[in-house]
Amino acid sequence: MSSASALPSGMQDLLGPQAHQDMPATQIRSSWASKYRGATVEDLDPPPALSSKPTDPISTALLNAYERDYTHLTVVSEDTRALLGYLNIPRLKQLLKNGSVRDNDSVDKAMQKFRRKGSVYKIITMDTPLEELEEFFNGGVNGSEPQDFAVVTDGARRFVLGVATKGDLEEFVKRRPA
Repeated sequence: MSSASALPSGMQDLLGPQAHQDMPATQIRSSWASKYRGATVEDLDPPPALSSKPTDPISTALLNAYERDYTHLTVVSEDTRALLGYLNIPRLKQLLKNGSVRDNDSVDKAMQKFRRKGSVYKIITMDTPLEELEEFFNGGVNGSEPQDFAVVTDGARRFVLGVATKGDLEEFVKRRPA
């Protein structure tokens, strides 16, 4: 097995050519920890969440995402503001392109719903250490599969505060002085 395939996506680039296939996970984590140096999700300065309602037209949601250069939008209930799911904008563009949905369809036809039954959710708050966020993106910390983004909430999960993406984390590491 090559060292690149033994490491999570993007890890090889950050660890550099000295990364070795037999490097223990704790050593990899400590490499990331030295990059993060105690930083939390708040240090990513995630933009405020932009939410759509299930009845909004897809065209409106897409325009809102384009205006803010967002790759994911949360979808909330019109009545309770409860988090129902999300729109993955690259996926939405593909659905529009292949005709699965139209721009005048409602968001609920294209949104991806959160699985509620039998799932354990990892709460991501502004105080979550970036090591935990990175592990969440790679499928760890209660995750069963890699994630592209995290919904950042308050500790009680009452309010959506923002959305953090893998790209946000990678940019943070790149701009952080060594």
